[in-house]
Amino acid sequence: MPTGILTSEASEQIVATCRTAIGDSLRSVTYFTRDDYEQVYLREDLERDADLSTFIGHEWRGFKTTQTAYEGSELGAYDYTIRVFENGFLIRVTNDSEGVFVTTDGLTVKDFEEVATAVDAFLNEREIS
Repeated sequence: MPTGILTSEASEQIVATCRTAIGDSLRSVTYFTRDDYEQVYLREDLERDADLSTFIGHEWRGFKTTQTAYEGSELGAYDYTIRVFENGFLIRVTNDSEGVFVTTDGLTVKDFEEVATAVDAFLNEREIS
């Protein structure tokens, strides 16, 4: 599963960050850049059959298009995205060069805000390093 774009320490840190915020509702954690991705966590009761490269492509391209569309609106700066599906949720947090998407079972809006804030802090810490 790991491709080596994250150190073991960084992988463990992002998984621990998400598990702390989400608990047992955490389904998966995937770190991505413009060129690569690494699924750093997949809950053991789930299949490893997701087409992550297609997901990443859509999340990256879709994000840039959406971000441009809303720039300067009264909504303010972009924070994170929540996608709702029949069997769970996906939350995406990105900066200019990297991002994380996390899939979960049901959560409250407060839970989403907590994990988004934690993942954003993780990404910001990586930018500084």
